[in-house]
Amino acid sequence: MVSEEALWKALEGVMDPEVPVLSVVDLGVIRRVAQEDTVIHVDLAPTYTGCPAMDVIQKRVEEGLAEFGPVVVHTVLDPPWTTDWMSEAGRAKLEAYGIAPPVGKASDKRSLWAVQPTVHCPRCKSQNTELISLFGSTACKSLYQCRDCQEPFDYFKCL
Repeated sequence: MVSEEALWKALEGVMDPEVPVLSVVDLGVIRRVAQEDTVIHVDLAPTYTGCPAMDVIQKRVEEGLAEFGPVVVHTVLDPPWTTDWMSEAGRAKLEAYGIAPPVGKASDKRSLWAVQPTVHCPRCKSQNTELISLFGSTACKSLYQCRDCQEPFDYFKCL
């Protein structure tokens, strides 16, 4: 038997293909990992329905745990993933990478229709930023620009 701690440790090395500084653990998409008999079972929550990276993430999870035995990945849709599940370490890694982390909590779905959040620039830390486009380099990001340093940057939407 493999310890659950060893399985989680291995998953910390499985990186998101769209944001390569975030592990699947940082992203919060792994809901459960356990060994039953000789099989490793992983519950994986997609970031959103139809996320194009999920097939790659599933394959990377399988490869990352293959040394421990056969791996079965179960897609879990309920409860749906939100950015609230991202780790604080993951949020810090996003910012260091140049992507502004989600602002606020996703638990209030009314936030979808709320005023745009104040997003600080991950480069110069200014809050003098503006939304350029609701869609950035991927569907889960928006494009912002800092009015102080003039740099454009992605903002990981609060989903």
